[in-house]
Amino acid sequence: MTDWPEKKLGFGLMRLPKNGDDIDIDATCRLVDEFLAAGFTYFDTAYVYQGSEDAFRKCVAERHPRGSYTIATKMAGWKLSPDYTPADMFADQLARCGVEYFDYYLLHSLQESRGTVYEDNGCFDFCQKMKEEGKIRHFGFSFHGSPELLEKLLTDHPEVDFVQLQINYVDWENNAIWSGKNYEIAAAHGKKVIVMEPVKGGFLASLSPETAAPFTAIHPDASPASWALRFAGSLPAVAVVLSGMNAPAQMADNVATFGDFQPLTDEEQAAIAKVRDNILSVPTVPCTACRYCTEGCPMGIFIPDVFKAYNMILTFGEHNRPHFYYSGQLALGSGKASDCIQCGQCEAACPQHIDIIEQLQKASAVLDV
Repeated sequence: MTDWPEKKLGFGLMRLPKNGDDIDIDATCRLVDEFLAAGFTYFDTAYVYQGSEDAFRKCVAERHPRGSYTIATKMAGWKLSPDYTPADMFADQLARCGVEYFDYYLLHSLQESRGTVYEDNGCFDFCQKMKEEGKIRHFGFSFHGSPELLEKLLTDHPEVDFVQLQINYVDWENNAIWSGKNYEIAAAHGKKVIVMEPVKGGFLASLSPETAAPFTAIHPDASPASWALRFAGSLPAVAVVLSGMNAPAQMADNVATFGDFQPLTDEEQAAIAKVRDNILSVPTVPCTACRYCTEGCPMGIFIPDVFKAYNMILTFGEHNRPHFYYSGQLALGSGKASDCIQCGQCEAACPQHIDIIEQLQKASAVLDV
């Protein structure tokens, strides 16, 4: 049985460096090598992270011995059909990742809008069977739903080893994300917790000096991202904190944060609370740039990029950079925010439960001028 990692930092492979539209394999290999050289082992990918499982094979499985790393990937239930079963997807994932077993395997993005797709396709039973055969070492699911649903799932499926949750200090008491409540339920069921979105899609890594003042008063040289990662890593039930690293500076900072990990002190927890209050005093769109909303947009709107530009205006009060960024996205082929036809497919796909249609209208009012 695979042990849980000694060091809590996990390498999330959803936002890898790009060369044009494709993943930059050479740049990813350099990041992988630095991560492993520093003694970290946990990689996280998924069936629907375009090109990510193949990149893992090329950068990790084909270049490093099997015992030097662990791999987690996820089954996309909404891609299953009578002609494409859990066994078919699992076999494809083993081939794409270049491994004979998965250390950690998850059912992807359980939430109310997914309905009973995983139950209907026998996914829990299938994964338990794969675990018994040694093709899965630890079985869990990633979760974007309510505390009530999580309680039901963990009660109905005590065989689950772990849960992957959205946890960061801003969303701890958020009644749409439920970071704190869902963490407490998982811990009460004795489950290990894997943390996703600890830096909220990069938002908590780029705080204004005024917002981050309580941090710099204690540790002038510590990055805002390191504070967010330490918040997640300080929770007792947390086994791994994922970070979607795509640049050497991010890797170096995160490796330093977890290389000799120090849980937050009471003084640092108080600073976290002050920064949270500073952030929540400025209303922004809580988008984490997962991009689940963009795949089926009939107007081709790069929705997360629209919200990134809009949030820059809301947070910093200046327009030049946001408009320049927005114009660049239009040049790359994005539809305008004003092109939205209010079909609602994006809102059904959004794990953050954002009222995307309304927010696009607000963004359009300041960006499409």
